[in-house]
Amino acid sequence: MRTRSKIWLGAVLAALGGFILSAWFLPQSFGLSALTDILETLLLLSGLVSFIPLAARSDGRLRLFWSLLALGILLWLSYQLLWTYYEVVLRQHIPDIFAGDVVLFLNIVPMMAAIALRPHVARDEYAARLGRLDFALLLVWWLYLYGLIVIPWQYVVPNVAAYERNLNNAYSAEKIVFLLGLAACWIGSRGAWRKLYFSLFGMSFTYSASSALANWAIARNAYYSGSLYDIPLACSMAWLTWMGLRSNPREPEADGRQVPTVYGVWVARCSTIAAFSLPLFAAWAMYDHSVPARIRVFRLLTTLMAALLMGVMVFRRQYRLESELVRMLNNSRESFENLKRLQAQILQSEKLASIGQLVGGAAHELNNPITAMLGYSDLLLNTKLSSQQQPLATKIGQDIRRTKSLVASLVSFARQRPAPKSPIDLNTLVRTAIKLAQPQMESLKISVHSEFDKELPRILGDPNQLLQVCLQLLGNCLHTLQASSRSFLVRTQRENDLCVLSVTTASERPGSLRSTSSAPLIQEAQGLSACQGIVQEHGGRIVSGGTSEEEFSLRVELPALLSAATREGKAAQPATWSVRPFA
Repeated sequence: MRTRSKIWLGAVLAALGGFILSAWFLPQSFGLSALTDILETLLLLSGLVSFIPLAARSDGRLRLFWSLLALGILLWLSYQLLWTYYEVVLRQHIPDIFAGDVVLFLNIVPMMAAIALRPHVARDEYAARLGRLDFALLLVWWLYLYGLIVIPWQYVVPNVAAYERNLNNAYSAEKIVFLLGLAACWIGSRGAWRKLYFSLFGMSFTYSASSALANWAIARNAYYSGSLYDIPLACSMAWLTWMGLRSNPREPEADGRQVPTVYGVWVARCSTIAAFSLPLFAAWAMYDHSVPARIRVFRLLTTLMAALLMGVMVFRRQYRLESELVRMLNNSRESFENLKRLQAQILQSEKLASIGQLVGGAAHELNNPITAMLGYSDLLLNTKLSSQQQPLATKIGQDIRRTKSLVASLVSFARQRPAPKSPIDLNTLVRTAIKLAQPQMESLKISVHSEFDKELPRILGDPNQLLQVCLQLLGNCLHTLQASSRSFLVRTQRENDLCVLSVTTASERPGSLRSTSSAPLIQEAQGLSACQGIVQEHGGRIVSGGTSEEEFSLRVELPALLSAATREGKAAQPATWSVRPFA
């Protein structure tokens, strides 16, 4: 607590101490009444001022909670000002039938609404809207009860005894309901909220006990303003300032627990009971012949007006409920449609996954015979064929190449998910690729020279995918070379932590560079797009180089298994086409 708050609370305690000393030692007199009335007014004013910052600095339902409590204190202060005006300024007692008594009765109403908000638990907007209507019905019912029981003896047929008796009974019932509500909130809360509700309950109980004690003293003609019977009343007034200064405007917050359904059900039931109690009160007013006829007529008219007002509120509540149910139905229907679409998407994804597995397996099985067919078609083209057979043989080779490209695309589609990787000997993989491409190379009269690094470390990858890369690189070399006899070199070597596979034409001049504009042509014309993704998944890259379409080089760099652990967790370099000389 800050120093200013401590000084403020000390002043309140000093005022309370002065009140107690005055009530204990000073005799009944105008001076005692004036002093105690002024002190009570200051205590209530202090309590109101301490609650105003709580409402101003908070927001949402918490702001409404503090505002309603402040409104209740304001009504209490208004009644105390009226009391002080009569006793101090006019120097006369409050009239037995006093129009300002309704202010005293109403001061508990906003406090009941405050605890009805139950800000200590989280609630959705729908529950809050219906809850406000339910409690508005209950509050109107309390006003109707005051008009039904108290007002007739105040204005219709004035009767002091009946007025005081009915006012005390209605006010006592209201205070009992308020205390029960505070007790329920106290039991159902925890933490800082539990302490706050305990303070509210203690203050309200002290005030109720003071009222009962004052009524007991009035019945025995022992009460006067500033007597010992007013000490509990002054204590409850000082308690307000203590609560206001000890509370934080933004705390406590709702603890996030779900609102029990039983609470909302009983609130709706109570509002319904309140609405259906009106015919019972009307019947009681009609057949209660112990009261004058004018009071019976007034009570019937009051009941009809309350029934009309509460009927409109019930209609409004039902309209909101139906609107909310329609909205929930539309949301449920939309959620159901979204669920159906999601199920269809999942089913389609499962179908695609199954197709991908099937295509992947079939494509790998087709690769070997297609490669052999391609080699035999090239051998067929080099034999003596008639003018009619030659275009047919050429078409066979074109169709086989188209089929091979299609199979490569299917393999790329089937390998959208990362395949499990294992240690691989790159030399063995390259020898297998050369053996598979041997028939095609023989038909084109192209020789292959190989240089393998015997100390080459293993790499971590998928052998099927990397075999596809090797076959694609060899195929690019075969189709780039012209019909004249050519040879190219396939070489593996280690460079630092990389395993390098290079495929170069025999006429390659070291240090020669392929122009940057031709690199995309290789990628498009030779169909290496699938290889880019595969090499990228393995953390490597593809490099091209050369001086012409006939003299070119392709180089694949893959991380060695010894360095794979250090590379794991780092973003893989994109498989790009770069232009630089080979080492």
